[in-house]
Amino acid sequence: MTARWPAGVRPLLAAFAVLAVVHLTALAAGATVAVQLTKPALMPVLAGYVLARGGPVLLAGALLFGCGGDTFLQIGAGAGGAVFLVGMASFAAGHVCYLLLFARHGTWPGRGRRGRTAGPAAAYGVLLAGTVALLWPDLPAELRIPVAGYSLLLTAMAFGALRAGPGAALGGLLFLLSDTLIASGIAHWPQLPVPQLWIMLTYVAAQFALAGGVLRAAADPDPRPAPRPVPAAPGAGVP
Repeated sequence: MTARWPAGVRPLLAAFAVLAVVHLTALAAGATVAVQLTKPALMPVLAGYVLARGGPVLLAGALLFGCGGDTFLQIGAGAGGAVFLVGMASFAAGHVCYLLLFARHGTWPGRGRRGRTAGPAAAYGVLLAGTVALLWPDLPAELRIPVAGYSLLLTAMAFGALRAGPGAALGGLLFLLSDTLIASGIAHWPQLPVPQLWIMLTYVAAQFALAGGVLRAAADPDPRPAPRPVPAAPGAGVP
């Protein structure tokens, strides 16, 4: 039989889906008031869904720090201002929560699997170095160090998400993409049409994938099948 979810789970999941669709539609339509009302509500509803499913409180905390980042970046006076930096710090706190969750609930690369991390670690390291190197000359001078430090933490989170399974790993990559789109805007690179739509689309998908990955890892911390028992040799245990 399939385990039944608590009564409040499905309504919260539906509310999150509706909020996400309304928010993204409002971005595409340029409906500023709807955008401003729905953006700060997204992550608290997703956090409520996590708690309703009995998920880790730290996961809800990561999502609420994301809400703080969303809110401060929305009301900030522009890139480089104090409010923008507070928003960046709130997102950074959320990444720290995720790293703690991956260490607590993740299963990869433990138990003799550490050699498997060399390739992914190198790939994420090259991605970090390349992104920062390309952005550096075009970033405002006062943001270069904060963006580089934040990028290091974000990349560490995305790499750590590998421990929580493919869903979380995808979420980490989408978070990288979303924040890189933000940084490219700060650097005044050419942008896609309606850039905030693509930033929020990848961000909302990232947070949902990360939350789902952690929920699965926390519920089943070691999904690998148990080793088969070794058959006893004939006559074993017979005096």
